Amino acid sequence: MCARLIRVLLGACFILFSFIALNGQEKSIIVDSIAVSQDTSKVEIVSADRLTLLKIDDTTTIQILAGHVRLRQGTAFFNCDSCVLNNGANIFEAWRNIQIKDGDSIQVNARHLRYLIDKKIAYLDGGVSLNDRKATLTTPALEYNLNTDIGIYTQGGKVINKKTILTSKEGYYYASLKEVYFKNEVKLTDPAYRILTDSLLYNTATQTNRFIAKTSIIDSNGRRIETQDGYYKGGKAEFNQRPVIIDGATTITGDRIAFNDSTGTSQAIGNVVVIDTAQGTTLVTGQLYREDKNERMLATGKPLLIIKQDYDSLYLTADTIFTAMQPTPVNKDTSQVKQQTRISLSKKDSTIRYVEAFHHVRIFSDSLQAVCDSLYYSDRDSIFRLFREPVLWSKESQITGDTIWLFTKNKKADRLNVFENSMIISETEPGFYNQVGAIRMEGRFTEGALDSVRAFGNAATIYFLQDEDSSYTGINESKSDLIDIYFIKQALDRIVLRGTVSGTVWPIQQKNPGEMRLPLFRWDDARRPKSRLDLLQ
Repeated sequence: MCARLIRVLLGACFILFSFIALNGQEKSIIVDSIAVSQDTSKVEIVSADRLTLLKIDDTTTIQILAGHVRLRQGTAFFNCDSCVLNNGANIFEAWRNIQIKDGDSIQVNARHLRYLIDKKIAYLDGGVSLNDRKATLTTPALEYNLNTDIGIYTQGGKVINKKTILTSKEGYYYASLKEVYFKNEVKLTDPAYRILTDSLLYNTATQTNRFIAKTSIIDSNGRRIETQDGYYKGGKAEFNQRPVIIDGATTITGDRIAFNDSTGTSQAIGNVVVIDTAQGTTLVTGQLYREDKNERMLATGKPLLIIKQDYDSLYLTADTIFTAMQPTPVNKDTSQVKQQTRISLSKKDSTIRYVEAFHHVRIFSDSLQAVCDSLYYSDRDSIFRLFREPVLWSKESQITGDTIWLFTKNKKADRLNVFENSMIISETEPGFYNQVGAIRMEGRFTEGALDSVRAFGNAATIYFLQDEDSSYTGINESKSDLIDIYFIKQALDRIVLRGTVSGTVWPIQQKNPGEMRLPLFRWDDARRPKSRLDLLQ
């Protein structure tokens, strides 16, 4: 049967080409489709310049058309220069200037067409293009199903939608849905971004990209996005399955990330990690909200901030951590406007960042640890400001006060200021505490280790005296204008009272060490972070 059909088509082609060769030598015949078409139940001949009916046998007749051929099947119209139609075999083949109009929005063009009438499947080749009024697909060959409005190409294709160009080796064009499934070496080029992937779903009406495979996106600002699930639409996106966003020196990873460039905001949820190589910081958190204008970030869900140092990185955790670039004051306007002084702010300084931490703040490093209710830190002065019941530990020493300022230099502790109700306590053994209290204290560090502390303003001390064998011999309970405390390898070495001194040295037998306490004594070792893992509890 196939061999017979091929012989019929070859014979038809010979007759068709004879008509083409004689074009202009014979009078054109205008075909009345109603008058000459014997069986138009499947494909109706609308018009043609010439028509030949070729009877193959008692049951098979083919129609050979040439010149401005126009056919119709349902709502679909077929235009071409010439064709051979066999309604009995449910097939026709057409050549040159092929045009298929399927409904009001779909138009397909090619140089050659083989069409299965009963299945409504068109096989096109030779400069094929498909247009859905939103985008145009071009490909060397296309299989197009008029029942489902699906076009398939396997020899490479290109879709142009306004300024967006997409290419791939294979593709499935869902014309009625205005969606294209690109597969194998997919590339998207747009003035705003570029995409490289192996599989991509693209909507030509909304210009939305949906990702179902490993994908790289690079936008016009150089931001790079690595993902394998989600969507991207002109600056608005949502990504799943732990996408990675690389934006300059900042890398953000999370279970899910969404952003909107028009508002300059983004959100990351689930095991979020933010690495800033310029600042030398890493932020680990449950949820992150980011605003690009001032590079502001709000972290919730047990956030942990790691400040990288050469040998002793600092770990900070709290209920909430907020960080942003700090505006720089540039001048004062002292004009008498409502009797106020106004300070003008320049744009954000790209190198000065500040950090705010709220509630259950805990800090850990190998050399010192701290807790407080809230904290403020700025790169401008490199000071950690600890508020509301702050406590700082350095080896065996504990420092408390209403407010503590920890000055850093080159990311190491350098100086210490303690304001109001200041106290330093050092435990020599359980129940034995050397204590110094004052209104204010100032301390100094050497290479990040506590070296000395000066207490002034109603300074008082309780200090256990020991002999060379470390046996306790007495208790020094004194007051002084100034008290200096010196440390060796962060362990308390000696206490020196300066100025007017008053007090008593008690024999060790006359006092109960457990009762020797200054008025503001509070040993908070239970609050002290003992390790990095302790911060996550």
